[in-house]
Amino acid sequence: METETATRWLTDAEQCAWRTHLDVSRLLTHQLEKDLQPFGLTMNDYEILVNLSESDDQRMRMSDLASATLQSKSRLSHQITRMENAGLVRREHCESDRRGLFAVLTELGGETMRKVAPHHVESVRRHFMDLLSPEELAGLHAALTPIAEHLRGRRGKP
Repeated sequence: METETATRWLTDAEQCAWRTHLDVSRLLTHQLEKDLQPFGLTMNDYEILVNLSESDDQRMRMSDLASATLQSKSRLSHQITRMENAGLVRREHCESDRRGLFAVLTELGGETMRKVAPHHVESVRRHFMDLLSPEELAGLHAALTPIAEHLRGRRGKP
């Protein structure tokens, strides 16, 4: 027979911090997405372009890219199809693994990154970085790092 444990409800301070985090996360993502719209990109598009542009030979195995962007293989496949149609990426077969596929940054994808990145960084600065002092930024980094490490360690676990 299972023993019931009492729910550890959030304190008022914890509730306030949690809801502020959710608010900031949603609002910031919405604003950054809005700032990418003039370039015809979504945040998912941009994240994929960043991952590919920073990878060796500007290519990644589809399974690694799905893991890096926290997308299912199916969802990533649909996303890559849209980006292929726009000329930003292409798929290539993996010679060492006939079932494997690479997503590869095209010349247009690289040009798009070079054009969009300065605008995206300015958006990140305007809506996030410039609103925090160096001390606040360091404190935020220190506070969020253990959470990120914990969640990275749980990937793939229920």
